[in-house]
Amino acid sequence: MKLNGISVSRETTERLEVFSTLFAKWARSINLVAPSTKDDLWQRHIADSAQIFQLSPNPLTWVDLGSGGGFPGIITSIFLAELGDGWVHLVESNQKKASFLRTALMETGGRGSVHPVRIESAAQTISECDRISARALAELPQLLDYCSPWMRDRPDTVAYLHKGRDYQAEIVKANSRWEFDLLQHASAVEDDSVILEISKLHRKV
Repeated sequence: MKLNGISVSRETTERLEVFSTLFAKWARSINLVAPSTKDDLWQRHIADSAQIFQLSPNPLTWVDLGSGGGFPGIITSIFLAELGDGWVHLVESNQKKASFLRTALMETGGRGSVHPVRIESAAQTISECDRISARALAELPQLLDYCSPWMRDRPDTVAYLHKGRDYQAEIVKANSRWEFDLLQHASAVEDDSVILEISKLHRKV
């Protein structure tokens, strides 16, 4: 199997298929993604989420903010399972979604744990990480507020943030409050979308 042109092992493919079946079951009763995108699960959500791990395919510790239906956090945890190392802290305050995420980790063997808390308080229990991810969560200035507890004074911590076609305007807004290094990765899945790779985050005085 290939995702975004990159070969995926049979073991990981099987884990992703288990997740897909579980997602379809739970999505009948709780709103895990926008209803209009539910029928295009593999391309719009699984392949799109896989891009995050493919940009940093190492056994690292991740914090996934607003994990919702498991994108990208559960997908990252499944790829880490093949490595047998690394971990994803999935932060999701909605209790029903948090229950889904726990079930998904258990049934796929993904390497992660669920933190059913608000993002603003998550750093109290997750002290540090190597990577941060978020997808369809908030505008960039707000996302950088969320990321700052883990990135402040930690130049090696990197955030990977999915953004749609208005990302340039969000970067301008963020630059009024933050200094950061930025790489833009064109999405392999959606035209006009990007993944922003952000590091060396500092609040402007």
